[in-house]
Amino acid sequence: MPLGDALAAVPEAAAPAGNAHDFDFFVGSWSVKHRRLKQRLVGSHEWQEFDGTCRCWSLLGGLANVNERIAYRPDGTSHGLGLRAFDAKSGTWADWNLSSKEPHKIDVPIIGRFENGVGTFLSDDTHEGTPVKVRGMFSKIAPASAQWEQAFSTDGGGTWETNWVMNYTRTA
Repeated sequence: MPLGDALAAVPEAAAPAGNAHDFDFFVGSWSVKHRRLKQRLVGSHEWQEFDGTCRCWSLLGGLANVNERIAYRPDGTSHGLGLRAFDAKSGTWADWNLSSKEPHKIDVPIIGRFENGVGTFLSDDTHEGTPVKVRGMFSKIAPASAQWEQAFSTDGGGTWETNWVMNYTRTA
């Protein structure tokens, strides 16, 4: 989906706009507890739990940040890179993901903003050939902890299946 379409998908009612300091909480080093559905969109309730690490740093005077993740999954170690950039005109953030599991594919950006301490980001993508709406959320943000979760919807956002939860604990 073109970036302009993704931005248009963010409801205008979501104002007030975000700012370049929305992700300041994420800068630093973290230990991560992952909880991930083994299978997505099949009604599975079987979760995998594994540990990981993450470090994030700010770029472009706070208008962007990058995080590097290492996940010690049951099927082997994986590495990920997240890139976020703030658009001051729209007050939204774009969040891209690159995984060592698919090194030639950068995910469609999820676009959104923070409201009342929760960052909600949406995109349209596909999962194993099925069109899905993707929702990423940062919540439970505190000086030494935060939570991120990902959910997919196959009915345009009417219902959601949470398929990945990451609980962050600050290490530095």
